[in-house]
Amino acid sequence: MINKVIKLNKNRVRLAIQKSGRLSYDSQKLLKSCGIKINLQKSSLIAFAENMPIDVMLVRDDDIPGLIMDGVVELGIIGSNVLEEKCLTRLLTEEPVSYAILQNLDFGICRLSLSVPLDMRYSGILSLKDSRIATSYPNLLKRYFDKKNISFKPFVLNGSVEVAYNSGLADAICDLVSTGATLDANGLKEVETIYNSCACLISRKIKHLIPEKRIFIKKLLNRIQGVIKARESKYIMLHIEKDKLGLVTDLLHGAEQPTVLELFGNKNKVALHMVSSETVFWETMEQLKLLGASSILVLPIEKMME
Repeated sequence: MINKVIKLNKNRVRLAIQKSGRLSYDSQKLLKSCGIKINLQKSSLIAFAENMPIDVMLVRDDDIPGLIMDGVVELGIIGSNVLEEKCLTRLLTEEPVSYAILQNLDFGICRLSLSVPLDMRYSGILSLKDSRIATSYPNLLKRYFDKKNISFKPFVLNGSVEVAYNSGLADAICDLVSTGATLDANGLKEVETIYNSCACLISRKIKHLIPEKRIFIKKLLNRIQGVIKARESKYIMLHIEKDKLGLVTDLLHGAEQPTVLELFGNKNKVALHMVSSETVFWETMEQLKLLGASSILVLPIEKMME
């Protein structure tokens, strides 16, 4: 079925995303923010964009790296932890490992960590020497312990790794952590971070793509970077006395040079407009107020291109 789709759409760019799970919603939201009109249905394995030459394939997340490296699709959105684990697996089986990371994304942020029972007296990684450790990422875990020159006993589980200790299957676990709430619920505490992860956009090596696909991928990448930049930034508007402009710009770190406009009927005050790439907290607004600023507005930015 996949070969038939590829043959029919050989001039369109194919993008693989997770069919379900933590990255699926955010990936679809990103595509929508980039102006791609596509009807993704849970029952379908592939969907076609109406306004751009791109087809979206919905697959298992651990299949995405292989689809890229084997030349089945041109683009993929995947957690870097899954990508790294798959690369290590393919190196062991002597399969080709070839891809490019085009952009780290602003979602899917987590960490792969070692966790032990709450009542364990943990004094360092040597505390886990020869321990039985449950994980879904055996290669990343092995690489970490090999660098420390410490032996351990891996126990591979796909999903529900947190229950391994309470079930008597392992002495400790190595799993993804975002908030740590699941660990607490299972009587575990995080002790070592072995890999920091986020979602990323990956591709086949650009040199292997036809010129038309290269042009489209560059266009899509520009849009993705614009979406990320917009989500990270805020548009700030306020009124301030002219002689305090320097104090305001010093306070708003991460902001570009402002636009300054004279206020009608008031030669001593100006309207200041600027884009800040940092979060503007209530405390910052209160400090602006103390400087004499008024009509302070902090607005989200929908789209942005530099």
